[in-house]
Amino acid sequence: MKQLIRTIAIAGAVLSSGLILAQEAATPGVTWQDLLQGYRNPTRWITYSGDYTGQRHSPLTQITPANAHRLTAKWTFQTGIVPRRGFEGTPLAVNDVLYVPGPFNNAWALDARTGRPFWNYHRQLPADLTYGATSPVNRGFGLLGDRLFMPTADAHLLALDTRTGSVVWDAVMADYKLGYAATAAPLVVKDKVVMGISGSDWPTRGFIDAYDAATGKLAWRFYTVPAADEPGSETWPKTDAIARGGGGAWVTGSYDPELNLLYYGTGNPNPDYYGEDRKGTNLYTASLIALDADTGKLKWYFQFTPHDLHDWDSNHVPVIADVPIGGQLRKVVMVANRNGFFYVLDRATGKLIVGKPFSDTTWARELDTDGHPIVVNDGSKGCIPDQWGSTNHMPPSYDPALRLFFVTVRETCATYFPAKEELQPGRGFMGGTVQRDVDRSYGVLRAIDPATVERKWEFKYQTPTMAGVMSTASGVVFAGDNEGNFMAFNARTGKNLWFYPTGSPIWGAAAMTYMLDGKQHVVIGSGTSLVAFGLPDN
Repeated sequence: MKQLIRTIAIAGAVLSSGLILAQEAATPGVTWQDLLQGYRNPTRWITYSGDYTGQRHSPLTQITPANAHRLTAKWTFQTGIVPRRGFEGTPLAVNDVLYVPGPFNNAWALDARTGRPFWNYHRQLPADLTYGATSPVNRGFGLLGDRLFMPTADAHLLALDTRTGSVVWDAVMADYKLGYAATAAPLVVKDKVVMGISGSDWPTRGFIDAYDAATGKLAWRFYTVPAADEPGSETWPKTDAIARGGGGAWVTGSYDPELNLLYYGTGNPNPDYYGEDRKGTNLYTASLIALDADTGKLKWYFQFTPHDLHDWDSNHVPVIADVPIGGQLRKVVMVANRNGFFYVLDRATGKLIVGKPFSDTTWARELDTDGHPIVVNDGSKGCIPDQWGSTNHMPPSYDPALRLFFVTVRETCATYFPAKEELQPGRGFMGGTVQRDVDRSYGVLRAIDPATVERKWEFKYQTPTMAGVMSTASGVVFAGDNEGNFMAFNARTGKNLWFYPTGSPIWGAAAMTYMLDGKQHVVIGSGTSLVAFGLPDN
């Protein structure tokens, strides 16, 4: 029987039934060593991407290309919330409990066997919310010890007790009235909670923070738009544009323990489409930045789209791997970018190794000697990717054994109409509009070789989709579409093995998986529901 849980307007509301079970199941907590080991314990999924690499590639092998067609729904958790887009986050799994992020800043602890809730936390959001007011999203949690770290749409970072859902500490990141919000899943590294800010479509200045996990005290902050006279400020005009330049970091980063480097993508410059008042390349927007995890100091950056005019954030999950390229095993970080290009960078230096289109974009087809796209169609008169880009924040996946990178691609056709607008603090500041030709747009799941960006296989969707991807060591890829179909594919061939109609678009979410009672479970969020799948018992 499907379960309906009505959210209530009392922060930290606890469902008494099952509370003691939740308290027992939530201990012992997750340690720093557990986070370093990632998937070693197959009953757990303890960070947004599964581990620090961002590969979202599980070692589980019970579900295979040979039996995936037998998958059945085990349980469905229904929230009763009516969001505009639905679940965008990834649940965490620890000790038979799922910690589930939901829209409108809800959080649940569920029995991983049945989907039965232990507790529900709901943050009462202010009536004058700015960024994301119509559909506040929460893309995930961080976890350390017995604390669950949760971003809020009014730009706070919370620590919740995993046993009860009660608030342990509450850190204010920024003033939500100016257009700031917090939506990304925090990344816990050592004793710090790393968290980026959202709001680049508002006149705000982006940053990435690290907070002490025990106290919530700010440890360091890196501004993604440099202050006047700081390195990078020369790429902005000498006006107030630099103080409201955008560059939010609203997608979870990745971490290399050996180099002690954090990798985070940054958002678009502001205003999005009108660039006459912000001439220059506008560092460090639309970039990948590498930060020292202890200090937040910038080690290197790579800008994908200088002077972006299309809202092409680089808010993607960076994927860390060791990839054979040109006969040499290279330590790299990979990004399938919103601008239509696939990039492979040396993760110690940021040097470009490979940069080629992975989509059919006509905006640009090659890079110059600096690694910048050579623009042949700016979109004012022609057909280029829309403002959602050739891909977006939905996570990709990478299978290191097959050496295949799986990514949801949006093949769209849009025309841009930039316009000078009057800036109003606390209100959206786009600088124009975009028109998309729906008859010339579709989606595709694409498998590419990261060494050459050669397309190995693809599966076409009816419309552009925002569903993320997860792969497993058995050779199965899980993905979905805008029509609400959750699907399994053969990782080698792209053959569609199975599908399940969830009833709602899968928007931004990607599957996660865990073992429980000797059975592999796969969980996906769709619309107002969370559904768990597994093989039949016989």
